[in-house]
Amino acid sequence: MQAAVTRKTTGPELCPMSWKREPARASRPGPAHVWGHPASFRSLLLGCVGSGPQAPAASGGPAFKPWASGLALLASLAVAAPLSAHAASLAYVTNERDNTVSVIDLDQMKTVNTIPVGQRPRGITMTKDGKSVLVCASDDDTIQVIDVATQKVVGDLPSGPDPETFALAASGDPLFVSNENDNMVTAIDVATHKAIAHIPTGVEPEGMAVSPDGQTIVNTSETTNMAHFIDFRTMKPVANVLVDPRPRIAQFRHDGSEVWVSSELGGTVSVIDPKDHTITHKISFAVQGLRPEVIQAVGVRFTPDDKTAFVALGPANRIAVVDTATYTVRKYLLVGQRVWQMAFTADSKYLLATNGLSNDVSVIDVAGPTVVKSIQVGRLPWGVVAAPQ
Repeated sequence: MQAAVTRKTTGPELCPMSWKREPARASRPGPAHVWGHPASFRSLLLGCVGSGPQAPAASGGPAFKPWASGLALLASLAVAAPLSAHAASLAYVTNERDNTVSVIDLDQMKTVNTIPVGQRPRGITMTKDGKSVLVCASDDDTIQVIDVATQKVVGDLPSGPDPETFALAASGDPLFVSNENDNMVTAIDVATHKAIAHIPTGVEPEGMAVSPDGQTIVNTSETTNMAHFIDFRTMKPVANVLVDPRPRIAQFRHDGSEVWVSSELGGTVSVIDPKDHTITHKISFAVQGLRPEVIQAVGVRFTPDDKTAFVALGPANRIAVVDTATYTVRKYLLVGQRVWQMAFTADSKYLLATNGLSNDVSVIDVAGPTVVKSIQVGRLPWGVVAAPQ
């Protein structure tokens, strides 16, 4: 495995007295940015532009006008000034093979930064306040905390062995983590950075979901082929639902009426009633020209109104658009190679989908729905999360 490479860019010194242009990265906090802070802006004017009378002309030459050079300087800054993390709309993508997280500027629709993280990063989410990004560093047996303002890893959470995915409680705390090698779900108090519960589950736990009311936790186990329902108050399993082979993701509708569980090897989605723990519908997929075994259901996401579901179909290189009222597929969207996980932008206008083998992210206009863009990221992109507005 190659070591992660961090590219560092340094800009020219603009004013030797007080201020230098920093790298064009999305990590600069808004208050420190010269364009977002009046005092800094005034200092730049006084320190670099000058406020005194124009300098006398050199022999036979024109008079030097500080205000003119200052305007030219400000014009160049207006073009070159980097976006702050607070100003830009950002998304974060884990690159499993590169041990990095790519930062995408959603206004520019391009990768603007790469953050080195631990080994084999997979699951990714953000804290409710939008100040931290949480990353499952699976081979390091930890969850790393990235500070959004500095775009650097600033701490760890005690995840247990081989964390793969996780889900935050409705309140934003605790965090529920699937420990693939330990057959366990670990509950972590995000505020104190301490594990508060270890919940036994099936073999190779994978997907994690928390109901909108915060009372039910669902974990899927790849080898046991079950969805395990856990009571939030007791932190104990209350039901086990057998689904098709290798369940990957569990996702609640926003109204909490159903939880959908994708089965990678089964190529299906099981729709489960979370109250009586029964399968009410099963959704299958068929793409013309593709063998059934290539169609592998993985990521699942619902639009905010719950009328449409998007299901990533892995090596089929398709995303199924499903009508949730009829449980039928309306269309298939052709995306990159081995589409895996998905996330909506904060305004739900776009859906971002990671393509593991083509090393890119497909951008889907939800209103279409149509694929409108492909953004290059690192190698083997796995998870994605978009920052809240």
